[in-house]
Amino acid sequence: MTDQYAVFGNPINHSKSPAIHRQFAEQTGQDLHYAKQLVAEDAFVKTAQAFFSEGGKGLNVTIPFKVEAFQFAQQLTPRAECAGAVNTLAIQADGKILGDNTDGIGMVHDMHNLGWELRGKRILVLGAGGAVRGIMQPVLAEYPTQVVIANRTLSKAEELAVHFHDLGDVQARSFEQLAGERFDVVINGTSASLSGDLPPLPTGLLNPNASCYDLMYGAEPTVFLKWAAEQGAVKLADGLGMLVGQAAEAFYVWRQIRPEVVPVINALRRQLSEKK
Repeated sequence: MTDQYAVFGNPINHSKSPAIHRQFAEQTGQDLHYAKQLVAEDAFVKTAQAFFSEGGKGLNVTIPFKVEAFQFAQQLTPRAECAGAVNTLAIQADGKILGDNTDGIGMVHDMHNLGWELRGKRILVLGAGGAVRGIMQPVLAEYPTQVVIANRTLSKAEELAVHFHDLGDVQARSFEQLAGERFDVVINGTSASLSGDLPPLPTGLLNPNASCYDLMYGAEPTVFLKWAAEQGAVKLADGLGMLVGQAAEAFYVWRQIRPEVVPVINALRRQLSEKK
């Protein structure tokens, strides 16, 4: 019998997850069906319970339900506990529902595929919302020298720095306080790219050979990546590889098989460029 999986979100129409998981299933010979489902904002728990009680094997969870999914899960992975949010739910052999967060490890795996090194680097992370909280534990597990979280509202950055200080050297700054500092890697975790905006960043932030990564992606380079190129960044990447990487990690949680991500990233990139 074909195993059932789905992604829950609101909105959901834009989701590329079904296409990604269909390619993973074809690659690996797995018999599964993956759907996308629009869920009313007050109906996540009821809909998830129904999905699993009808034999569903696993869910991906996107905006705005990641915190609810965290509360819904009966067991949590350490990285989900750190993130305070869940994007992957899986039914276990004992019938309990495991919650995981594969966003951060998806990004780190993408950086590895691109040949980036985080160990020993000074890293700047822009933003202090849920997306940043989701990537911090996997980034710190790479043993950077220091991670600085910069945010418009300093208190939010300070909260995250305190939350993660047991895992490494984590500092907080306002954007204004970044003047005169230099970094090897800059990760944009703000949603500013979606509206074509850029955080108010000082010039001279980048060390020679710096790398810049935007969690957002599009057919064209994001505003942040254009800024990074102007500032002399040598390596640039958007979040398309992270999208496929988090899906691959979820697939592994469900099926214990690691699919190939590069052909899927390339196929999605071609689709994006064709729509330009």
